[in-house]
Amino acid sequence: MNKQQTTTKRTFFGHPFGLANLFGLEMWERFSFYGMQAILTYYIYYSVTVGGLGYPKEVAYSIVGAYGGLVYLASIMGSWVSDRWFGPAKSLIGAGVIIILGHLALAVLPGLSGLVVGLVCVAVGAGTLKASSLTILGDLYDENDPRQDAGFSIYYMGINIGAFFGPILTGFVHRYGGFHWAFALAAIGMFIGLMQYLILHKYSIGKTGSTVPNPLDKKHKIISSVGILIGLLVVVGVFSSGLLGLNDLSTTIVVVTAIVAVIMFIVMLTSKQITEVERSRVIAFIPLFIASAIFWSLYQQQFTILPAFADRRLDLNFFGYDLPPSVVQSINPVFIVLLAPLFAALWQKMGEKQPRSSLKFALGVLFCGLSFLLFVPFAGMQEAPFISVVLLLLVATIGELCLSPIGNSLATKLAPKVFHTQMVALFFLSVAIGSAAAGSLAQLTDVDNPDSTKIYFLILGIATMVVSGIFFLVRRWIDKKMMGIH
Repeated sequence: MNKQQTTTKRTFFGHPFGLANLFGLEMWERFSFYGMQAILTYYIYYSVTVGGLGYPKEVAYSIVGAYGGLVYLASIMGSWVSDRWFGPAKSLIGAGVIIILGHLALAVLPGLSGLVVGLVCVAVGAGTLKASSLTILGDLYDENDPRQDAGFSIYYMGINIGAFFGPILTGFVHRYGGFHWAFALAAIGMFIGLMQYLILHKYSIGKTGSTVPNPLDKKHKIISSVGILIGLLVVVGVFSSGLLGLNDLSTTIVVVTAIVAVIMFIVMLTSKQITEVERSRVIAFIPLFIASAIFWSLYQQQFTILPAFADRRLDLNFFGYDLPPSVVQSINPVFIVLLAPLFAALWQKMGEKQPRSSLKFALGVLFCGLSFLLFVPFAGMQEAPFISVVLLLLVATIGELCLSPIGNSLATKLAPKVFHTQMVALFFLSVAIGSAAAGSLAQLTDVDNPDSTKIYFLILGIATMVVSGIFFLVRRWIDKKMMGIH
């Protein structure tokens, strides 16, 4: 049966109508997510006298990087719950509730305790919601449907509409009302998105995502529930007890996530439940995973080093008005909203003649490295012009559109049937490694020192360009291992 027969025959720009509902849900979820994250670095390193927590900038980089990695690491637990407990549709709803509670914890609970509880809840909820929503979206299309990459690009545009407005509004609420009112605004945004999804679910999603692919029996549900609870308590305990140095949090997440990723690849490749074709496709996904991790380790520094750079060394005067530094994080979503439709139209028009996914990945890494190299002259200035960050994010966004929506789509195409949602989560692990690594890398430079910042961007840019060249050389082997998936 065609997957789309489970939902209404209405369409959304030629795509399944369920895309419209998921588009709106993700728009509001990203509003809350990026709205909170836009002020998170400042909340951690601003002094207590202005409402912050008063930690050093290096600690802020590490916590933000660790949190970014934890979001995507949590997608593993969320995808497992989705595959074996509730199915993607129910898991998505529960995740939305957890996200709301996380933002409320940041808004209400004081000090480090509020930070830990809030970030863990948002990370677990966001990771689960992301994996579940992408799985549902993938299920709205048939395998090798030429519209799928375009559909994921449209979905990606919706994400970035929310990501544009979130940092702007929370930035202004923070300036005039303080950090905790800004966190409360993030909670309201997620609540609106969840209500919209529930109201439209019956008419847009239908039964898509309602099936549990590989359900657990009652005994293993009890065991796994205890295990998940213990795991969450350990995470909260480690973060709040000081057993692990705050400066080391991001590096720890990198190591833990890399281990989890290796285990997941081994489990999939050795499983007797997958076919030889599926095994070959999983092998093809390994270099794509590595390229994605490298890309995100640079790209996600817009949440670590870039906020501090904007706060300390960027000219934010706009016709006599000083903009809040958080507004910088709304630049990338603008480019996504403007360029995503062009990329979606390009892929859809080219159809089967469009570049293969491996080439798109190589281009994504190439443009990200190029963005760092173009920023080198500005990184050496004592006060950089606003246009410098615009240029950096424009080029990086082109790379993102070549890699991120394609990676999400490809994960659903290459996924073995019994590891459907978990394959999507595996792609998120590459983002987790990159996000956490961004926090570790940012500690290697002094944002207040122009020479240090200049060398930092130069070395990372050159290294990334070299990786892109290597990936370009092995792309034909990757294409062959994909066994008919483009």
